Amino acid sequence: MNRSLWPAAFLYFIMQSSRVPSPVAILTPELSSRLKESIEGVLVHLIKTDLPTRFVRDSPVFHKFRSVVEQLGNTDSKARDEALLESFYNTISLTGYESGTSGKSAKLFARYRRPLSYACPPKPGGRFCSVYSLTYREVIEVPRNDGAPAQIPITLGSSGTIRMFNDMDVEKDSWMIKLTMPNATSPIAVSYIRNYRSFLLMHALFALADITLERLDTIFGTVFLDLVRYMEEDWDTLVSSIETGDLPEYEGISHVREHLEPKLRPNTPRAAELRTIGNATAQPGWLHRIWPQLKEVVGIVSGLFAAAIPKMRHYLGPNILVRSAGFGASEGVIGWVYDPTEPNLFKATCGDIIEYLDVLRGETAASLVPAWKLETGRKYEVVMTTYDGLWRYRIGDVVEIAGFDPCDGVPVLKYVERRNAGALGGVMTTEKQLTEAILATEKTLGRFVEFTVVVDERVMPRRFGYLVEVLGAVALGQLRDELCRSNANIKRCLDQGSIGEPTIRILKPGTFSEFRKWKIDLAKTGAGQMKVPVVLSDEAAQQWLFERVMCDVS
Repeated sequence: MNRSLWPAAFLYFIMQSSRVPSPVAILTPELSSRLKESIEGVLVHLIKTDLPTRFVRDSPVFHKFRSVVEQLGNTDSKARDEALLESFYNTISLTGYESGTSGKSAKLFARYRRPLSYACPPKPGGRFCSVYSLTYREVIEVPRNDGAPAQIPITLGSSGTIRMFNDMDVEKDSWMIKLTMPNATSPIAVSYIRNYRSFLLMHALFALADITLERLDTIFGTVFLDLVRYMEEDWDTLVSSIETGDLPEYEGISHVREHLEPKLRPNTPRAAELRTIGNATAQPGWLHRIWPQLKEVVGIVSGLFAAAIPKMRHYLGPNILVRSAGFGASEGVIGWVYDPTEPNLFKATCGDIIEYLDVLRGETAASLVPAWKLETGRKYEVVMTTYDGLWRYRIGDVVEIAGFDPCDGVPVLKYVERRNAGALGGVMTTEKQLTEAILATEKTLGRFVEFTVVVDERVMPRRFGYLVEVLGAVALGQLRDELCRSNANIKRCLDQGSIGEPTIRILKPGTFSEFRKWKIDLAKTGAGQMKVPVVLSDEAAQQWLFERVMCDVS
């Protein structure tokens, strides 16, 4: 299961205020005390919930913790709660994937329903298109306490979360697939399409048929761009389908066709409107002409995905809000969007427990900092203890503390990068440095779609190799200068000849959207959550991209 930045239940639950207070730099004693009391109350409840689990009973990680707990007895008291907290802080070490699972190939986590207070309240409003999948790789049966089997889908984190928060167990699929949620443009059946291209095109079809669309939700901004690209390629087919009410013959939709056909009615006036607008993707604000009531597009556009914003803005025009979906991982939710106008500002969730590993100190539990002791401006790695049985689990994401919510003291975070992106020729680089270098060249490079970085070994010494899907010219010199500016060791190693000059290879148009489709088909996962990493080490994936290189930039 791929890591992703998705918030819980963000199919419907996106909580925002039109007026957001600026974060405060320092917690008052009152806010600090309130925050500590709130977080430790959740932690005590979480410890008590997880104590009976097989993981806590059997894992060697918890040997010392179990010994302490056994001496406390079962009396429910404030003193015992305080002892549970103390034993948690003093005996639980940092854990990783190997401590909680039996394999190293796919990251599989059980997800359980949270208390209602964990989810954001539903956002009222008009018509929306939510581009999220409900497919799964397989269903396993797990015996309940009463011996009856429970059907558990192995699925994407986003798909599982949507199912969990909307009570969509797989046993209900046979009748859920016939429905359309209130205010949604797409019938639920579209979310059961596994083929990536067909999945996006069917969402586009039902959205195009509705001129009143107000919000379009995707997991990543890059998925939004894929949807627009496919819509552009199949424009005539989509418009004709709206006119006649006949579904296109797209691959992989036969199993849902009977549920979709009654939902698409012939709409000659709408088809005529779309033909008048035309397939004018080169014109800024094209999508605002198609959907004049469209107010916002929601998708991950922070960190690496910020590269998608200029092209998204070209399609949308200046008045449609591009808003980040949230900050999370397959392991759990890390933060909700704090300010809709700031795509990289998140308020930490308090549903699970987040601790912060100071990146300037040792990588042990002794370097963990609780939320009420954080310092604004400092960088920390996120560590989570969750209702799903992960304790002090290293997520690997580095955040910067932007301040604290003045209402309740909860930390406000900025995503920085994945920790320890990799090394080349003795140079340790970060995702942030590699990303900022290519972003800084965009004025010269031209508007580009996406990129990834590989170790280019075609000529020795090895060098950073960028694979870029781009519209425009490219400037290698500026890329080199930006890499050297962000990391002095890169300049030193270039001067010494231990690494070579960076390279850029231009990929065929549409390569990354097809890359996502290829990866989804290969992994047999749901559509919509696959992403392209900043640093790509998978040799098979590298080779797939190399075969689609149009030219080297010299």
